[in-house]
Amino acid sequence: MYEKQQKQETIMNKLALLIGLTLLIGPPVTAGPLFESLSGEKQSQIRTLIEDHFPDSTLSADEQAEELAWFAHAASELKGTEISVLSEQLPTHDYEAEVLAPAFSELTEIPVTHDRRPEGEVIRQINLQRIMAAKGRYDAFVNDSDMIGTHSRSGWALALSDYMEGAGEAFTLPTLSLEDFIGLEFVTGPDGKMYQLPDQQFANLYWFRYDWFQRPELRVRFMERYGYELGVPVNWSAYEDIAEFFTVHVREIDGERVYGHMDYGKRDPSLGWRFTDAWFSMAGAGDRGIPNGLPVDEWGIRMEGCHPVGSSVSRGGATNSPAAVYALAKYIDWLQRFAPPEAANMTFSEAGPVPARGQVAQQIFWYTAFTSDMAKEGLPVVNEDGTPKWRMAPSPRGAYWQEGMKLGYQDVGAWTIPRAMGSNQQKAAWLYAQFTVSRTVSLQKTLYGLTPIRLSDLESPQMQEKAPTLGGLVEFYRSPARTAWSPTGVNVPDYPRLAKLWWPNIADAVTGKVTPQQALDNLAAAQDRTLSVIERNFLAGDCGPKMAKEEQLKDADWWLAQPGAPKPRLRNEKPPGKTIRYEDLLKQWDVAAK
Repeated sequence: MYEKQQKQETIMNKLALLIGLTLLIGPPVTAGPLFESLSGEKQSQIRTLIEDHFPDSTLSADEQAEELAWFAHAASELKGTEISVLSEQLPTHDYEAEVLAPAFSELTEIPVTHDRRPEGEVIRQINLQRIMAAKGRYDAFVNDSDMIGTHSRSGWALALSDYMEGAGEAFTLPTLSLEDFIGLEFVTGPDGKMYQLPDQQFANLYWFRYDWFQRPELRVRFMERYGYELGVPVNWSAYEDIAEFFTVHVREIDGERVYGHMDYGKRDPSLGWRFTDAWFSMAGAGDRGIPNGLPVDEWGIRMEGCHPVGSSVSRGGATNSPAAVYALAKYIDWLQRFAPPEAANMTFSEAGPVPARGQVAQQIFWYTAFTSDMAKEGLPVVNEDGTPKWRMAPSPRGAYWQEGMKLGYQDVGAWTIPRAMGSNQQKAAWLYAQFTVSRTVSLQKTLYGLTPIRLSDLESPQMQEKAPTLGGLVEFYRSPARTAWSPTGVNVPDYPRLAKLWWPNIADAVTGKVTPQQALDNLAAAQDRTLSVIERNFLAGDCGPKMAKEEQLKDADWWLAQPGAPKPRLRNEKPPGKTIRYEDLLKQWDVAAK
């Protein structure tokens, strides 16, 4: 009897210990058949990866385990295949290189080297491999979808939609859920094929000091001077009034000199991005059309069918149109009159941190990639409770803008895989690209870099909880407003060749060497010459430029008299200013989203 009782106590003690351990470490993951078919060692490895690196996900731990198990199985025949990838220097890509690449290598036994370089170097490396037309140093790139017109025409980039249905079908993640991505239209060529896979994205929005705009005394002074409320500017007229108000009339807040505008103007390649990143579309120079104006886009390039036909007004383009000249003239005027004096000699990277110092009231051209840097504890623009003193909102529109046009720029870094490379390298690169955007890891990556690509991540409880500290980022991306923000589109047949023409010509206008009209005449002519070279040298495939001969051209007056872009000059380029309360804007988004 005693022995039986002692045996029962031993059993009870062991059961209590087992229950205690279960409560301590949680229930075992029994994810699914793929996970269950792995060795105990591999199962343990997957559990550790989830617990250590991906605790936040829109998938359950069981679903994550099954998704990671798929990668382990898919990579089984590729073990030891080494790949190298290149991306731009951004916090999101730092996370990929430092966390995701080692995790993927551990899971799949595919060693990954994830390099990061400045954006210009990424484009240079892509061009080198395009020229070689053979396997190069890198097996995949994360580069801006601004190159979609290039990739879809050159034949260099792998058409992913074809690959997923062909040679890459067995290596395509069943739970990739392309319908969950918010930017697929940006990576689709004129042929309807997907050439890139979105990896991260951020918008170019309006930024302002919400706390200053709420001060009763400033609101009263603004109303008295301008006749309408101080609020989020809906149009460029209101932005200009607000810039003048803070720079000229307020001048000091809490003993500090303040400015109503921030920008940059140094003769530097980044000055080109300042304009190709949709400045003309914000002014209203192009045509209606989402994601890009058709037939005339935000670069001022006209496309007929899938063929670019010119930039100059004489060719039906809008690069040197009255609306584009208005956009350039406003940029120069505001930079000179309302920005800090040092702004004109700054590059993009130098100007980026300036608003966080607390002396700028608003910025019309502000990238949400700076959100995390702008929300750090202890900054002059952050409250003691960690909430921002600033907010972001849709960009105001210029005098030529019309309903149905794009209103801003979206930077979409997307995975691009060369077509000419070894089969195993291609498969391994495709696996790694999918791993970095899989639902197992995408929410954790989004919380780190704040560059969302999936709707499910934006709607997650974790993002909703974080939203109050992000100044409107989550609200913007969940709203229907985001559809008016897009990258460079398919009208641009060779992004590297054409983009480099912009900054020298814009710089000539900024320094006063030429007028805005002369600068844009020169730019339009340079783009047309380059389009002719692309056509003549067969550099853009079946959808390359088709440039009319000089004797076939119609004059500018004929084109300006036609509907759409290029548009004739307005008699009044400064209509009455219009603003909206930030709270009312959020209500509009909320109603529209339902």
